[in-house]
Amino acid sequence: MSADTASGPTQDQVEILEYNFNKVNKHPDPTTLCLIAAEAGLSEEETQKWFKQRLAQWRRSEGLPSECRSVTD
Repeated sequence: MSADTASGPTQDQVEILEYNFNKVNKHPDPTTLCLIAAEAGLSEEETQKWFKQRLAQWRRSEGLPSECRSVTD
């Protein structure tokens, strides 16, 4: 693991992740996740973890349960 990923994504990587989260898809499918990871220079696992954490943060900011799977839960 490189020094950059040990402490989290760099600012440039976060900008790529945030753009995709806000403008493209909050729930990327495996193919899209792979493309985002490649664009950001992160592993798929790191990218998936970031999206999971960011989604929980977004849900909390919206007043929703952080682990809710659908609006009917």
